[in-house]
Amino acid sequence: MKIRLARGGSKKRPFYAIVAADSRMPRDGRFIEKLGTYNPMLPKDSEERVKMNMERIKYWLGEGAQPTDRISRMLEAAGELPKKDRSNPKKGTPGKAAQARAEEKAAKAAAAEEAANAPAEEAPAEEEAKAEE
Repeated sequence: MKIRLARGGSKKRPFYAIVAADSRMPRDGRFIEKLGTYNPMLPKDSEERVKMNMERIKYWLGEGAQPTDRISRMLEAAGELPKKDRSNPKKGTPGKAAQARAEEKAAKAAAAEEAANAPAEEAPAEEEAKAEE
């Protein structure tokens, strides 16, 4: 048993039904019960984007139905499931080009800082020489 998304809608206009279905059935095929809807075309802050019948979802979870990854994320956002720690360390690291740009920028900043420090050190020496005269 799975709680998953069944795609509907037309080409380039997706609309999904949240369904309880036998995991051996096709994605858009026969299902046991429709538990809600998901419309990804709506803005993320819209209340109409995800509608779920929480009472029936809790029933199916109690019967042993496994939510898919996307459905479990929706349930976590709704506060019905505890949040899982997800680890994707490569996602946070910048790409090769971005790393090269960052190194270049750091080198320029270091050179500019050295240039700024060098004249600042020489200037007091010149002032002292003028003061002695």
